[in-house]
Amino acid sequence: MDLSLLSRLNEIRAARGAAILITDLETGHQRLIQSGQDCTGDPLETELTKRFHSGKSGTIETKTGNHFLTVSVPSPRLVLIGAVHITQALVPMAELAGFDVTVIDPRTAFATEDRFPSATLKADWPEEVLKNEPLDAYTALAAVTHDPKIDDFPLQAALKAGCFYVGALGSRKTHGKRLDRLRDNGVTETDLARIEAPIGQDIGAASPAEIAVAILGSVIKALRKPGTV
Repeated sequence: MDLSLLSRLNEIRAARGAAILITDLETGHQRLIQSGQDCTGDPLETELTKRFHSGKSGTIETKTGNHFLTVSVPSPRLVLIGAVHITQALVPMAELAGFDVTVIDPRTAFATEDRFPSATLKADWPEEVLKNEPLDAYTALAAVTHDPKIDDFPLQAALKAGCFYVGALGSRKTHGKRLDRLRDNGVTETDLARIEAPIGQDIGAASPAEIAVAILGSVIKALRKPGTV
């Protein structure tokens, strides 16, 4: 492998970016495509898009020959704002599904290791946690505290960072007030439309565990089938 390509790939990985190394199996020629790079007109454009979403490497056959795509994407993260009952049910489900999970809640009565023994627990304000652990495009964020003082900042940060999923718990009335606050903070209508609220798939969920299933369904769908309704 070309050392300059390897160096660039390592830089992308270190920054939690995604890239695909394309190897022409006939000539051995290699090139690197980074997620977000303009691939318009690339003969592999459609396949590259699919692979960035699936994360799967493999050989493809094209009119120009056979290529091997080495796909490197960061592990998907799920950041949960609020150490509530829904979160307790959601954490083990998300971990089973392969997500790295972080729970953030400044309320130390809720954010305890007894309640969240396996998750990365941050008993601090989201503003402080996200300074050192910034969000990115391979992170999903779900805000479930019902408290604007806790939820609003990470929601805005998630939209700015381009998180692949952003959801918030609350009724339509509650969400309407939330949208007004975010507008006042300069969030655009395009970004506001990205927030899923009410949160989760519409499966008639009632209990905390059922709501957790609905949220995880939305997160996985956003990761694997972005842009679908």
